[in-house]
Amino acid sequence: MSADGLTARQEAVRSGTSSRTPETPPTIREIGQRVGLSNPGSVACQLGRLENLGLAGRSERHWRSCRLAG
Repeated sequence: MSADGLTARQEAVRSGTSSRTPETPPTIREIGQRVGLSNPGSVACQLGRLENLGLAGRSERHWRSCRLAG
C-alpha cells in the first residue's frame, strides 16, 4: 500500500489517468494499456474504487469524463 492507502494497482491506474492533458482524458483501454490491464472492466473497477475513496470523480456516467481529485 502507498502512503495514500492505495494498492499498487490503484496507484498505477491513478498515475495512468493523470498522465494526459485535462482536455483529452485517456480512455479506459488507454489506461489499461499503460498499467498492464487487458480487461476494460478491471480498469473501470479500479476507477470505481478510486471514486469511492474520493480520489476520482466524473461529471457524466462514462469514465471518459473522469477527473482526479487534488
